[in-house]
Amino acid sequence: MTWTILLALAIALALAMAGLFARRQELQAMEQKLEERSQAIQRGSHHARLQYPSIDLSKCLGCGTCVRACPEEGVLELIHGQALVVHGARCVGHGLCAAECPVGAIALTLGDLSQRKDIPVLEDANEAAGRKNIFLAGEVTGFALIRTAIQHGQAVGAEVGRRKKMGTLPTPTTEGYDLIIIGAGPAGLTCALEAKSQGLNFLVLEQDSLGGTVAKYPRRKLVMTQPIEMPLAGKFKRSTYEKEELMLRWEMIAEEHELPIQTGVRFEGITATENGLYRVDSTRGPFVASAVCMALGRRGTPRRLGVPGEDLKKVSYCLIDAQSYQNRKILVVGGGDSAVGAAMGLAEQSGNDVTLSYRGKAFTRIKARNESRLNKCMDRGMLEVILQSNVTEIGEKEVQLAVEENGEILMRSLPNDDVFIMAGGIPPFPLLEQAGVSFDQSDLGAAELVHNRGTGLLPALGSAFGMTLCALALYWWHKDYYQLPLPQRPSHDLHNFLRPSAGLGLLAGILGAALIFFNLSYLARRSAKIPFSMGSLQGWMTSHVATGILALISAVVHSAFSPQDTVGGHAFLGLMFLVATGAIGRYLYSFVPHAANGRELELEEIRADLARMSAEWDRDNRAFGQEVQKEVDRLIQSGRWHGSLLIRIFALIRQQWNLRKSMRLLRNRGREEGLPASQLKRMLALARRAHWNALLATHFEEVRGILASWRYFHRWVALLMVLLLVVHIVTAVRYASLPAWLT
Repeated sequence: MTWTILLALAIALALAMAGLFARRQELQAMEQKLEERSQAIQRGSHHARLQYPSIDLSKCLGCGTCVRACPEEGVLELIHGQALVVHGARCVGHGLCAAECPVGAIALTLGDLSQRKDIPVLEDANEAAGRKNIFLAGEVTGFALIRTAIQHGQAVGAEVGRRKKMGTLPTPTTEGYDLIIIGAGPAGLTCALEAKSQGLNFLVLEQDSLGGTVAKYPRRKLVMTQPIEMPLAGKFKRSTYEKEELMLRWEMIAEEHELPIQTGVRFEGITATENGLYRVDSTRGPFVASAVCMALGRRGTPRRLGVPGEDLKKVSYCLIDAQSYQNRKILVVGGGDSAVGAAMGLAEQSGNDVTLSYRGKAFTRIKARNESRLNKCMDRGMLEVILQSNVTEIGEKEVQLAVEENGEILMRSLPNDDVFIMAGGIPPFPLLEQAGVSFDQSDLGAAELVHNRGTGLLPALGSAFGMTLCALALYWWHKDYYQLPLPQRPSHDLHNFLRPSAGLGLLAGILGAALIFFNLSYLARRSAKIPFSMGSLQGWMTSHVATGILALISAVVHSAFSPQDTVGGHAFLGLMFLVATGAIGRYLYSFVPHAANGRELELEEIRADLARMSAEWDRDNRAFGQEVQKEVDRLIQSGRWHGSLLIRIFALIRQQWNLRKSMRLLRNRGREEGLPASQLKRMLALARRAHWNALLATHFEEVRGILASWRYFHRWVALLMVLLLVVHIVTAVRYASLPAWLT
C-alpha cells in the first residue's frame, strides 16, 4: 500500500512540476511577444497600411485559429490568451483570420478611417457615396488582394445587371453603353465577364495592357490568388500561379469570351449629363454610359523623387526581369516589399553590386518573410542597405546620397550604372474627386463601417431550447408513466415504447450517442494538424454547443427521466458535468482575458502620452520626461513576469513601496527642473496609471493561467464520459433485449 501512495505522490509532483515549467515557458513567450509589440510600435509597423484585423476582445476566446490561419507571419499573436495585433503593417487582407474566428470576434477593416483621406467612401455594392451608378472595385477601394478585386468586380457587374432588369438604370443613348469599366486588371476583367453574363452592353478601357498592376509584376513572380472563381471562366484549379501563367490565363479568357477591351486608352474624367447618364472622357474620345465601374488601381503614375538626373535613361520605376541585369552597380530606392524584393532579386544575379536606399530608420511595411530574406542577404554581404538616406542627384556614373548619421547629414557618392525608384505611385485620387467620389468619411453618415457577424450561439441555443420544450412536453404528456416508481413501470401500457431499451427511449439513446460522436468532430476541425475544413469554424463551434446540449436532452429521454446507478447513468452524469464545464469555460474564456489585454492596450496609450510629453519638454532642453519614462518602465518590468507566483506576490508588495519612493524622487526632481505644477502633476499621474495597468494585467494573467486548466479539465471529463458511453453501448448490445430491426 505504501508504494502505491509514493507512486501516486511521485506522479502528482511530476505533473505539478511539468505544469509549473509549462506555465513559466508560457510567461516567457508572452513577455517576448509583448516586447516585440513594443518594438513594432516604436518602428511604426503596428499600424496597418490599409487592411487591418479589428479584434473585439469581449468576444475573443483565445482559440488561436486566427493566428494559425494568417499566412503572414507576426500579424497576430496570442497574448493573455487572446488574439492581439502585433505587426499590423504586414496584413495584406487575406481575411482568413475573420473567416476562421468561431465567434465572429474579428472583422477585416481599413483601420482607423477617421483621419484617412485616401480611402473612398462607398455604400452598398461598392457604389460611391452620393454618386448614383458610379462604382469602385479592386485596389482603389483600399483592398489589395486579387481575390477581393474579383469579388468586387463581380458584385458591381451583378448590381448593374440587376438595376437594368428592374428598370432603375437610366437608358443609354443609341451609341452609349450600359456600363463602362475603367481598368482591365482582375477587378475590371471580372466585372466585364459578369457584365457579359448579365447581357449588358459594356466597354473596358485600359491605359496599359490587360492585367493592370499584375502585368507589371517581376518576371516569374508568384501570385497568391487563393482559390478564386471568375464568371463564365469557372473556378481556377490552383491557388498559386506565376505571373506569366496568370496573365496567359486571363488573355485566353478575354479572347474566348470576346470581351470589348480597348488598351492604350487613358482615362481623363467623368462628367454627369442629362437623364442621369455619364460622359467618360479619354484619350480616344468621349463615351456615354449609364453606369461606370472604376477599377483603375491605386498606384497611378510612379512617384518621382524630383532630383537632378532623374530623367536619365538608366532610371526605371519598375523591375520586370532581374536576370537581364548582371555585372552592374545598381541603386534601388524605396522601403516597401517591391523595393526590397527587387533589391534581393538583383543581388542574386552574377556580378551585381546592389545598394538599397530608404529614408526611414527601419523597414516597417515589408512582410516578415521579406525581412528575414533581407537580413540573410545583408549578413552574406550580397547587398548594402543605407537607412535614413535620400537621393540628391543622379549622374551618368554615380549617385549622390544624403545620409543622416548621429543627427548629422553626410554626403555619400556611389558608383552607379542603374537606378530603380520604387517609392510607390501617385494615386488617381484627383480624377476620382472630379468624378464626384468622396474621400471624407463623414459623408458615410450613420452607416456602419464594420458589420458584426455575430457569434452563431443564438441558433444553437434556440434549437436546444426548442428541444428542451419538446422533452418537457413529452414528460407532461406521459407523466402517468414517468412519475411511476421504477418497479411499477413494466406494467404500464407504454412501457415497451418509452423504456430505454426499446421504442422512443432507444431512438433517443441512439440519437444522443450520434450527437456526442459528431460533437467530437469539432476537435478535428479545430486542429491545425488535421486537414479537415468543411465549413467555417464558427459553424462548427455553433454545432459543438448545440449538439452537446441536444445530446444531454436526448440522454434524459433515453433514461426515461430516471438515470440509474449504472454505467449508462454514470455516463449521463459525466455528460451533465461536461455541458456545465463547457458553459462555464465559455464564459470564463470570453470574459477574463479581455481585462488583461485591455490593460495592455491602455498601457501602450499611456506610454505614447508619456513619449509625446517628453518630446514637447525636450524641445525646451528638459530631459525630465525621458527620466520618468525610464523609471516607469523599470517599475513595470520589476518582478512582472519573473519568478514563481509567490515571488511575484511579494514583488507586488515591494513595488507599491518602490512606486511611492520613485514618485517622491521624481516630484522633487521636477520641481528642481522648474516644471510647471500642472505638467508635473499630469506626468506623475500618467506614471501611476501605467504602473497600475501593468500590475492589473499581470494579475489578470495569473487568474487566466489558473482558469486555463479548466479547458484541460473539460477535455478529461469528455474523455471519461466517452469511455463510459462506449462501455454502456457495448453492454447494451451484449446483454440487452434489442428489437429485431437492430439485430
